Amino acid sequence: MLNHFISLNVYNHSLNERQETYMETGKGLTYNQQQNALPTFVKQNPEYKQVHSQILQDVLRRLDSAYQHFFAKEAGYPRFKNRDHYTSFTYPQVDKVKKTFSRLGYVYLSKMGFVKMEIHREFPAQEVSRVNVKYHGGKWYANLTVEVPDVASIEVPDKAVGIDVGLAHFAVFSDETYIDNPKYFRKMEKRLSKTQHRLSRKKKGSHNRGKAKAKVTKVHAKIANQRRDFLHQSSARIVKNYDIIVMEDLEIRNMARNHRLAKSIHDAGWGQFRNYVRYKCERTGKLFIRVDPKGTSQTCLCGEHVPKDLSIRVHECPACGLVMDRDLVSAKLILERGLKTIA
Repeated sequence: MLNHFISLNVYNHSLNERQETYMETGKGLTYNQQQNALPTFVKQNPEYKQVHSQILQDVLRRLDSAYQHFFAKEAGYPRFKNRDHYTSFTYPQVDKVKKTFSRLGYVYLSKMGFVKMEIHREFPAQEVSRVNVKYHGGKWYANLTVEVPDVASIEVPDKAVGIDVGLAHFAVFSDETYIDNPKYFRKMEKRLSKTQHRLSRKKKGSHNRGKAKAKVTKVHAKIANQRRDFLHQSSARIVKNYDIIVMEDLEIRNMARNHRLAKSIHDAGWGQFRNYVRYKCERTGKLFIRVDPKGTSQTCLCGEHVPKDLSIRVHECPACGLVMDRDLVSAKLILERGLKTIA
């Protein structure tokens, strides 16, 4: 797609311009400086007139954001991109264009015209403020941004649950509900390994290598789509059935440093799951609470400290005699901590 190709070129040109200016003057360029120079740049490169100016401005914002994250020590220094690492472009103000969703089943994108769209869920067309078009797994997707007004929280939430995420089971609820771990990556690992092996045997730069790389990308996309669908469906059921939902505030990135568990942790998608539950709670007026995870797997309901490693799956308390699935005990403790915060 032309918009994608030109956006990539503008990003790399702008990054190079910043680097050269800093080397020559000792000072970096700002977003405003590059944005003010954009009309002249487009005049010098007439082919760029085929892309809406707001898309090009958004590219500059994206680059500026990358620099801001670097200066804040939240990310590495911005790098030049190729088409595999720059996969989207954005229309930041589609709410100003009245005909964006004027034709049923289509989205109007400036300089491109009406594009047929398969709608996965209903949305308030008049409330869409921006459209991000992304290439993923051999397909193009339109991600819509909608401003949703805050929903007042319910006054007396009475159905509460604590949720403990894990690897033996994906999630265990304090009311003894269990969700099995689908392990999508593990199930597709052999297929992925085979496609990656075929890719490694292709000559770099060849057409066959490009086709082999596309197959690897499609396998990754299938795994991601399966996981995303599972997480959306699971989080939607939870938010529908409970009024108060309590989860641990896990530092998943730190947990994934354990090389023996990292692959399984990433396959489970705990962070994504927690985010889905949180935003669905906000959207529906339910109460979402994060609690400190410290000690939830090493403490009994009676308060006794009961140390155990990951191989021990049954909780046995020497003080009160409680014998229970360790994950279920954790879920009950998580709920207890959450309810204390609103008591």
